Amino acid sequence: MATFSTGMQPVEESRDKGLKTGALGLVSSVVIGVASTAPAYSLAATLFFVVAAVGLKSPLVAVLAFVPMLLCSIGFSELNKADPDCGTTFIWGTRAFGPSVGWAGGWATVAADILVMGSLAQVAGQYLFFLFQGPNSSIGANASGGWVLLVGILWIVAMTYICYRGIELSARFQRILLTIEVVMLMVMSVTALVKVFVSNPQGSIHPSFNWLSPSHLPLSAFVSGIILMLFIYWGWDTALSVNEETADKARTPGRAGIISTVLLLFTYAIVIIAVQSFAGVGDKGVGLTNPDHQFDVLSVTGSAIFGNSGLGTVLSRLLILMVLSSAAASTQTTILPAARTTLSMAAYRALPQQFAKISPKYLTPTVSTIVVGVVSVALYIPLNFISGGNPIADGVTAIGLYIAFYYGLTAFSCAWYYRSTLSNSARDLWMRGILPVLGGLIMYAAGIYSLQSDWVATNSYTSWTVPVLQWQIGGIFVIAALAALAGVASFVFMRVTAPAFFRRQTLSRATPARVHEMEL
Repeated sequence: MATFSTGMQPVEESRDKGLKTGALGLVSSVVIGVASTAPAYSLAATLFFVVAAVGLKSPLVAVLAFVPMLLCSIGFSELNKADPDCGTTFIWGTRAFGPSVGWAGGWATVAADILVMGSLAQVAGQYLFFLFQGPNSSIGANASGGWVLLVGILWIVAMTYICYRGIELSARFQRILLTIEVVMLMVMSVTALVKVFVSNPQGSIHPSFNWLSPSHLPLSAFVSGIILMLFIYWGWDTALSVNEETADKARTPGRAGIISTVLLLFTYAIVIIAVQSFAGVGDKGVGLTNPDHQFDVLSVTGSAIFGNSGLGTVLSRLLILMVLSSAAASTQTTILPAARTTLSMAAYRALPQQFAKISPKYLTPTVSTIVVGVVSVALYIPLNFISGGNPIADGVTAIGLYIAFYYGLTAFSCAWYYRSTLSNSARDLWMRGILPVLGGLIMYAAGIYSLQSDWVATNSYTSWTVPVLQWQIGGIFVIAALAALAGVASFVFMRVTAPAFFRRQTLSRATPARVHEMEL
């Protein structure tokens, strides 16, 4: 049941689900948090659109987008102190606002994770061919081709297996992948800046403090840039999703989440400034707004930075390996939170009990992990064949709404959960009230703005015409709506067939720990 410390701070009793406790330390948790965002992949896939929206102000937007992420990470950290449950938003939203709201938060977390899997698998498939056949590989260039699809599917299967085998194996694998990624990003950034100041390549621009000034930036462009940048920060909360497998689970995961967001800020700021300085913002050659490179800015710019002979060729291949490792890391760390969210939901009877099964050998979710992998493949295959695979790109954009929803919900849950203790100290008021609420408000404002933007067909790669009315609706909005409808259907099914959770019989403000279920 709920207990209270001397500071009158609510603390919930943890529920044992059978996961391997104490397996991760602070460093491993930070690695998982940073790797989950896939910095190289996120920059490669997003930077074109950010620069197209805000021009030279992209470093400013990167810094400002960090603010709501940091504020929300504070809310995650504070709630984790009271209730370190791997269900995170699902659990905390339920305790603060009730079963229906908490269930919606859990669904949003899982939906965002699964919708992005197709893109990650596709990038992994393409870059595997780029790595072995070179950047001009005709197979790799065909994003929706059969070979890329096959490798993408095998990639999801492989990452699902690693997640199934245990959290420690997952963490060790993440360290290797993240090391490759960060080292290559820094090598590329330093090389780019040296060439800008020494040889002044054509189209390059010397860095300026004006890039961090909001002057001459239209509000609409600013908001569009912020929404795009929120995606490249998304994923650090995986450090909280593995809280039950972390040493000092009430403190370490929250610290790891906050540290992850700060490290991402420095990484993104350095890389964006360096790449923008070297390539410029033109629409020709390696310019960052060249539409020929809109889905892959880093490999094209990186090849120009390193050159195409001698050591440059080796570094260019390592750059391809960097993006590949980034996609691999994110694929794995996307499966982790989705599987643990469904595990927690099942433990509290909010999903079928099969999802609560744990491997007695590896102490990992079995059914939850496998189902996340299977559903990801099942969604990736049809999206790959519809409209030449364009729905995959729209699906990545559609998750922005779900990110804003469950991050914002967690931030609001923090303030409401601690509402009776906010007056205890200035620290409690700011860290558990004002700052998380401000982060949640920014997230919801971004989400609401994205709704009207996603509705417009010209903002998507695909669209749907409403019969009779002949309305053209953007594919981004359609995908987000279909995911929401699937959530509503699942919600109704569970409420009818297993109403105990929705009657607050399995989870409330003071729910004692439940015994986990081992898979035989």
